[in-house]
Amino acid sequence: MDDASSSRAISAARTGRLEALAPGQGIPFAGDRVAFVTSELADAFRPGDRLVVVQDTGDLLHIPQAEARAAAAAVECAAAAFARMGEVSDAAITAFFEGFARRLEDDAVWTAIANANLGDVESARARGRSITRLAVSETMRRDMVEGLRVWRDAEPPRGRLLERIEHPGWTVEQIMAPLGVVGFVFEGRPNVFADATGVIRAGNAVVFRIGSDALGTARAIVSHALDPALAEAGLPPGSAVLVDSPAHAAGWAMFADNRLALAVARGSGPAVAQLGAIARQVGTPVSLHGTGGAWLVADGTADADRFFAAVYHSLDRKVCNTLNVCCIVASRAADLLPVFLDALAQAGERRRGCKLHVAEADLVRLPEPWRTGRGTVIRAEGPVEEALVDVLSDAQLGREWEWEETPEVSLRIVDSVDDAVGLFNVHSPRFAATLIAEDRAAQARFYATIDAPFVGDGFTRWVDGQYALNRPELGLSNWQNGRLFARGGVLAGDGVFTVRVQVRQSDPGLDRGGATTPPRAG
Repeated sequence: MDDASSSRAISAARTGRLEALAPGQGIPFAGDRVAFVTSELADAFRPGDRLVVVQDTGDLLHIPQAEARAAAAAVECAAAAFARMGEVSDAAITAFFEGFARRLEDDAVWTAIANANLGDVESARARGRSITRLAVSETMRRDMVEGLRVWRDAEPPRGRLLERIEHPGWTVEQIMAPLGVVGFVFEGRPNVFADATGVIRAGNAVVFRIGSDALGTARAIVSHALDPALAEAGLPPGSAVLVDSPAHAAGWAMFADNRLALAVARGSGPAVAQLGAIARQVGTPVSLHGTGGAWLVADGTADADRFFAAVYHSLDRKVCNTLNVCCIVASRAADLLPVFLDALAQAGERRRGCKLHVAEADLVRLPEPWRTGRGTVIRAEGPVEEALVDVLSDAQLGREWEWEETPEVSLRIVDSVDDAVGLFNVHSPRFAATLIAEDRAAQARFYATIDAPFVGDGFTRWVDGQYALNRPELGLSNWQNGRLFARGGVLAGDGVFTVRVQVRQSDPGLDRGGATTPPRAG
């Protein structure tokens, strides 16, 4: 450590604040481990900045002062709005959702949003970033409007009586109540922006950060639709507020703020896991929606036509519930493997080509044109010529293929359905699974043994809050880190609540010790 660094370190010790870092400086984490400061981190760190140490991994996250302030200001605004939400009527909240939807329907408003989105798309494409989920469309617009009107028409959950217990002389009521400020970090999908406001239906406030790829689109939605709808309905400013920063550090700072009642993150698996770890460290409960990818298993009683349809219809586009791994029992491999390959090829015709990954032992089962063929795969960086088939190990079965326009799937031939379930429970993120089988007993055993929150018997793309439950989702949770306490895998706006208890005492003389009320003096 040089003299200047030593001086700053001494100053920090005197003030009790971290004002500088030195290259090679050890930072303890997890009780008995040490992470070391890099030269780049030491050079970038300034007085007023923050350092978050992720206790799970030892990651040293640098939050510049400007990003910390931006996040803190947004959370402060949302917290102030929540403090006033108890005075806001359910009718006003209903009016907000209708006003937001109506503005998205307005062609002038949508044109401004679409133009901002074009800029985001062009910027992302120039940087070699994926634009599959970034570009807005009329379908996305319609889905956003429909989702907002679902919340407009939903029964207000706050104040809902959950239970009443009658006692002699008094009554206890358990009542649904708002939770507080919900922090939401999500990837560059503009439609999720509207979904996030669903927590307002239950009287909560929301503060969110969107991925930098879609920040321009988000700003346009806020200025042209969201903020005007809040103001028109009379909701407090900040009931839904954007952390206006393209930096990941702003999201880290937001999730490190213990004023959040719930931290929700969706996006790539590693990024979501890191955000969740940050929130847990300050005691904030989390709802994480990252790694997905569905598994489909065909057993010995599988109907070939139903199997074909399930594969084909599970590959229409890439989202978390897209078919990622297909398992076929060995006893049916001779007739079902050609069906699978046909469905994959036709799904590729619907999109742009296809890509297959197989276990090395199963490679010989494929027809020679598949084993030796090559094709064009559309990657984020553009078209790439690759082999049609790559070999993978069982340990790689948990990898989610984030394809752009070229459907990409893993295939594994298994001895039995139980074998497939074992692989799923060990290697997958434990998200969505489906069994193609005509045997009802096999379906029942599959449901009982597969460790997944979403289980079906056909195509995998049904796993969606709005599609399946008529509730726009904030996200879908897997069970990679264990089953979820007291809630399902679909997190929707009306699922963000707490329970308050209110007593109504009709007998003023109640006493736990049995005493009667004495006469008042005088």
